Amino acid sequence: MARKEVTLLLFLVLLVAAVEAQLHDEPTAAAVGRRRGAKAATAPTHLHFFFHDTVSGKSPTAVRVVSPPASSPSPVFGMVNVMDDPLTEGPEQGSAPVGRAQGLYMGSDQAKIGFLQAMNLVFTAGDYNGSTLALLGRNCPLDAVRELPVVGGTGAFRFARGYALLRTHWLDFATGDATVEYDVYVTD
Repeated sequence: MARKEVTLLLFLVLLVAAVEAQLHDEPTAAAVGRRRGAKAATAPTHLHFFFHDTVSGKSPTAVRVVSPPASSPSPVFGMVNVMDDPLTEGPEQGSAPVGRAQGLYMGSDQAKIGFLQAMNLVFTAGDYNGSTLALLGRNCPLDAVRELPVVGGTGAFRFARGYALLRTHWLDFATGDATVEYDVYVTD
């Protein structure tokens, strides 16, 4: 590795370590409240919707911005797609919209189809209109169920934590187009 890359990597590792240490050293407001006899946290908010990823046709909602190198050990390792995918109430494309999934996913597994997925779920209808949830995690679309952590949010979901369970509802192996069912559980 070049000297600049090693320096950058070392800086990032130290930054992550410092943030992690700070998170473990300072009690959260919720933990302090529980120690003072505050009321127990409420049940998580459950959101259910469908994600439509279209990479084919004249109007794709996800586009490849980096293709895997010729030397890639798998057909997707090293690939990067950017997405602005619709979220709907039901599995049909014409179902009532609830928002958009905006972000990217990249092939990050050499042995199987696995992605690092980073996205904002931007809600455009209903009780959470104008709010967002941020998800970041591993997504292996051929697994029956995948779990992505919720790492934050805005609006009604400010300081949110939780997880999303993803299940492939429909996948076209020829095009790569897919519809994925999301069950998201969020606490604040």
